[in-house]
Amino acid sequence: MRFKSPFEEPVICCFIVLWWRLKLIANLRVITYIATNIKSMSEKIEIQLEYPMNCSPKVLYNRLSTASGLAEWFADDVQVRGKIYTFIWEGSEQQAEKTLQKEDKLVRYNWVDEEEGYFEFKITKDDLTGDVSLIVIDTTDEEEETSELWNSQIADLKHILGC
Repeated sequence: MRFKSPFEEPVICCFIVLWWRLKLIANLRVITYIATNIKSMSEKIEIQLEYPMNCSPKVLYNRLSTASGLAEWFADDVQVRGKIYTFIWEGSEQQAEKTLQKEDKLVRYNWVDEEEGYFEFKITKDDLTGDVSLIVIDTTDEEEETSELWNSQIADLKHILGC
């Protein structure tokens, strides 16, 4: 009696094809699940940090909204062309567009190369005490690292302002 290959029997052949199709569908589901989770892991969160500032809103706003003011504490150099700000740190560049500003109150920059990335400065002044605060709002995927970076940057800003 001759030994038959499983592929020679139509019923066995159909089961093998069905099994491969089911395996393929299962693998596609796994790939879809991984892709979805990777996307959600890279989504940014918004953080908000508040710093008391011992200076006038006008002086603070100037340091947050102009190239020369930002170059004093935020980046090694800042270049402006229209609404696009180019921030230079140790030879690397990153561009942001100034998308929102309210005199002595608010400035927002959206990163050009990040769809959802932005950072924003809000200046608040307490009506009763006159205390001025700077609120930094940033989008990030690394909350602790970003908070530490802003703490360092704002310490430099306070030093420059004499706060």
